[in-house]
Amino acid sequence: MRIKRIFGIFASASAVLSLAACSVSTTPSGGDGGNKKATGTLSIGFSQATQQSPFYVQLRIGAEQAAKKAGAKLNFADAGDDVTKQNNDIQDLITRGVDVLLVNPVDPKGVKAGLAAAEAAGIPVVTVDRPVPSGAAAHVGRDNKEMGRLVGAQVAKALGAKGGKIIEIKGDAGGAVARDRSAGFHEAVAANSKITIVAGPYCDYIRSKAVTAVQDLIQTNPDVKAVYAHNDDMALGALQVLKENNRTDVKVAGVDGLMEAVKSIAGGGPYLATALNDPISLGATAVQTALDVQKGKKVAADVDAGTGLIDRDNAADYTGSTTFALAGKE
Repeated sequence: MRIKRIFGIFASASAVLSLAACSVSTTPSGGDGGNKKATGTLSIGFSQATQQSPFYVQLRIGAEQAAKKAGAKLNFADAGDDVTKQNNDIQDLITRGVDVLLVNPVDPKGVKAGLAAAEAAGIPVVTVDRPVPSGAAAHVGRDNKEMGRLVGAQVAKALGAKGGKIIEIKGDAGGAVARDRSAGFHEAVAANSKITIVAGPYCDYIRSKAVTAVQDLIQTNPDVKAVYAHNDDMALGALQVLKENNRTDVKVAGVDGLMEAVKSIAGGGPYLATALNDPISLGATAVQTALDVQKGKKVAADVDAGTGLIDRDNAADYTGSTTFALAGKE
């Protein structure tokens, strides 16, 4: 099996909790809930950028599972992709008396006010998935540049010496994840001068936005040979459009290991590859890191949760009933 492993920190948990509909919710995870001062239970605040993506829904579930297992209380807030709301959410979590904050920023620079408020309150911050320039005690994520590089190498291999045109569907404007997934991919295909990349729009990791973008792009680029998207949800949107237009000759690749994509790869269709990015284990690692930081333990400034290539050679090994391919499979 061909799996490139960088470094893995994986955690398991036992139950999937239901998602509350309100913007700020509390998941009691031990005893009668309460805060640390009243019951001895540690309280974690989790400010998340959005729930409009399967990855971020599962990231929340992973954090909830890990908090429950640790006997901690998790207070959750969904910013709805609005950085102003996220700063307000962080202030609300501070007011609630959380002991430590997990932040998945909408905008790494725009969340500066919230991080400053946390610092003023003496509450340590751990960022997850998306790093910030400063203000966090640690960051938990994966090597997104390596993810782009792994997938890019497979696309370059599939196109061969003849190369061809690749449409790139981007994640979020200004985000480190999108920047790194793009940079790694570009590095991987750069050796072939006959490969050209058409920059598509930022579709915010949302499938429906990618569908609209690709509908236009394949009309203006009829000679396209492949589509690379910064996540599998957008890549699957591209695949949908290509199928509707009978363009089975166009290769597709994404990132994250979304199970729908993994099964498509295993089926031998035009979907070539994705990169492992299990959000359940990422959420669990983020919670454990936050608890360690709050307790004063020494942690790395950057905690790498590991990645690996999923392609036609090993996709069947990752196929299952989970929403995303699980980390730690051999």
